[in-house]
Amino acid sequence: MSTQPPSPVRAPAVLVIGECLVDLAPTASASALPAGQHGRGYVALPGGGPANIAVGLARLGARSSFGGRFSQTGFGPWLRENLSSNGVDLSTSVTAAEPATLAVVTLDDEGKASYAFYGPETADWHWQLEELPAPGLVTSDEVGYDAVQVGSLATAFEPGAGVIATWLDQLRATGRVVVSFDPNVRAGLVADLDGYRSKVEAFVRRSHLVKASEDDFDVLYPGEALSDVAARWLGEGVSVVVVTRGADGAVAYLPDGRSTGAAPPRVEVVDTIGAGDTFSAAFLDFLGRRGRLAPAALATVDLDLLREALHVAVTAAAITCTRAGANPPTATELAAFDAS
Repeated sequence: MSTQPPSPVRAPAVLVIGECLVDLAPTASASALPAGQHGRGYVALPGGGPANIAVGLARLGARSSFGGRFSQTGFGPWLRENLSSNGVDLSTSVTAAEPATLAVVTLDDEGKASYAFYGPETADWHWQLEELPAPGLVTSDEVGYDAVQVGSLATAFEPGAGVIATWLDQLRATGRVVVSFDPNVRAGLVADLDGYRSKVEAFVRRSHLVKASEDDFDVLYPGEALSDVAARWLGEGVSVVVVTRGADGAVAYLPDGRSTGAAPPRVEVVDTIGAGDTFSAAFLDFLGRRGRLAPAALATVDLDLLREALHVAVTAAAITCTRAGANPPTATELAAFDAS
């Protein structure tokens, strides 16, 4: 099955709302230290699930816009420049007085990443409703977004999470844009499991498309079958639920009980940072190029098309795993990988 996308009617337009933070990832080298002191080496990498998705979309040729809150000092200008240099439109972003969020990354023996966050008294979590683009602008013929992508920590921490939820209610009511949600659960931040689960489910009810990882399900619904949870979410009005399973690929579920999956190619993993975000970007891009990023069109998507979309997305994610940090492939790189 080819990962090269078909000739599009037009490139999809996606607005991503959420955090753009700094990943402090371990590196083999450290600065020289005085005798008797022990240090660890880290490299600062641009990160944040939503920001990674925006970069992934832009590299695939989609019209990608990012709405984030960038600190006016410290890492903020650097984070902004990274997105801009990758072709992401930042006209919906704002400048914030709070500092940038930091995430300290730990890698296990297989390169799988876990995170410890320094927040939430940082720029990413303090949205005000007037800072978000007006729903009428998002759905206007002039701007023409096909989908809005939300999730990760921006939908978990208050006060911003509640503000984004109110904004999504207004968007969903228009019936003109797909709402895509990725909870991207960080287990170390789940002190109140019932409360966290309730917040995730509230965003699920506002969404047309939900993508979650197997790890997300393990935290939120320990011991439950993926298919059972997916069925409940689909019963809340979601059109498609996608579950990523790392090296085992991904599965998509439909409201009528059907499902389909795809397995990734075998690659040598450097780390898994940004893999799930790359998956989301490639999945949205593929659906958009097939004219399925509209609420009514997504509700009637066929299983074969979903299987193709999953194949493209797991392949793109696998490429990211061969690189350090969140470094999604371009459309050219994706096609070249398939050809090789």
